[in-house]
Amino acid sequence: MISRRHLICSAVAAACVTATPHAFAAAKKVKIAVGGKALYYYLPLSIAERLGYFKEEGLDVQIIDFQGGSRALQAVVGGSADVVSGAFEHTISMQLRGQRMQAFVLQGRAPQVVFAVNKKTMPNYKTLTDLRGKKIGVTAPGSSSQVVANFVLGRAGVKPSEVAFIGVGSSSAAVAAIRSGQIDAFTNLDPVIAMLEKDNLLTIAADTRNIEESDALFGGPMIAGCLYAPERFIKANPDVVQGLTNAIVRADRWLATATPEELVKTVPETYFLGNKEIYIEGFLKNRPALSKDGFIPEEAPAVSFKSLQSVNPRMKDATPDLKVVYTNRFVTEAHRRYPAK
Repeated sequence: MISRRHLICSAVAAACVTATPHAFAAAKKVKIAVGGKALYYYLPLSIAERLGYFKEEGLDVQIIDFQGGSRALQAVVGGSADVVSGAFEHTISMQLRGQRMQAFVLQGRAPQVVFAVNKKTMPNYKTLTDLRGKKIGVTAPGSSSQVVANFVLGRAGVKPSEVAFIGVGSSSAAVAAIRSGQIDAFTNLDPVIAMLEKDNLLTIAADTRNIEESDALFGGPMIAGCLYAPERFIKANPDVVQGLTNAIVRADRWLATATPEELVKTVPETYFLGNKEIYIEGFLKNRPALSKDGFIPEEAPAVSFKSLQSVNPRMKDATPDLKVVYTNRFVTEAHRRYPAK
């Protein structure tokens, strides 16, 4: 005969399993490659990790940090990572190389990249044409920062071949490159920009932290950081992709309303680069350019492709299938599972 105590214990155990479906299942491992984890550009990724959103989805996420987005992409292509936290336009360029990638959740509504001129080496700078023959810093060769640099320069009639690009990273090395006069201008992100602006070392030539300025520059929504992966990985692991999407959507929402105090308590102190106040200032400048819901705008692929064509003449006659470089189905499901309050 089954005792009353046994029935109660069984009922409690069943309730626990129902309440936390991942509690007794082995966490599914997934490796995410990112080029500059501490950047605001990828802040939703860090928030999802620090607040335990990935773990709550039953995922054991390992985030591998690289110098730039192109290096992160190489890690996935080479098989040392599963998913990229990187710039959306890589999904298009990779399809044209015969490797189909698909973005499935958005972190950045605008690039958040700033094109700035070094006042130390170019105190008499007036227009972008002054940069012909100069050294331009980018986070890494082939990264989205170089795409933005080429596009900004191209709008002024300056060809990529007329400048010298130098990889300087996205942290202290980039700051040092400006201070030492190693580069004459660069495209970079906060908190690097905020730190150098504070010391009055930069002249801002283009600022895509501002959505209106970004949309005007690119002719529509030039989206930025997202999670993307090879199509074969997404098809083989829809539950993992859904869990990643759920976590990023929750992080997007959290960042949309978080106070600066809540943010600095959540991210690692190393993100401040030694100055918490400047980090907060940079966050407030960049927050409008972060996605609030994870959805990828329908017009975004065409805008991204147009920007790639402007800097790569070989893409002039290319005809990528822009409908398959992204999907919103996982984001739609994330909103169903986690309704906005």
